[in-house]
Amino acid sequence: MSELLDLHGQAMQEFDRRVHAVRPGQWPDPTPCISWDVHDLVAHIVSEQIWVPYLVSGGRIEDAGDDFAADPLGDDPVIAWEVAARDARAAWLRPGATERTVHLSFGDVPGAIYLWQMTFDLAVHAWDLGRGIGEDETLDTRLSETLLDWWQEQGMSGGPMFADPVPVSDAADAQTQLLASTGRRP
Repeated sequence: MSELLDLHGQAMQEFDRRVHAVRPGQWPDPTPCISWDVHDLVAHIVSEQIWVPYLVSGGRIEDAGDDFAADPLGDDPVIAWEVAARDARAAWLRPGATERTVHLSFGDVPGAIYLWQMTFDLAVHAWDLGRGIGEDETLDTRLSETLLDWWQEQGMSGGPMFADPVPVSDAADAQTQLLASTGRRP
């Protein structure tokens, strides 16, 4: 599990680097996520991080009520990200976090599956954010390769969370294949 925790840390760093690169006038700029601007994309990721400590400790979405309904970014999106990321990471690093059952909207899953999903989402959206703000789009090679392998092992492509895959050459690097499998055009 330590390798997965390391990958998660790398994905968080990828997203963190780009959040800190957002300039004040860029929050309304478009991203590759068609219905999300930079603000919306960061709000999505911050919201996901806010849920982690609650869900990893056994909380159920249906029992949360309005606890997580507020605008997750408040007045300072960067600080909101930093706090949410810190708390989420701390929750994942607690002993046994990846072995616990997590109650997600689509059913109960082992914590490790939830961590894979969170790591995947952080990495892909780090690329989206980089593209949206015109910053570096390059993801860590090991992160891209491992997430691509996991994605393919799961037999996933497109689906309700992502657009249909975009064809790319089999010789394309792992990052290109990973992003194309989620409908992105790297």
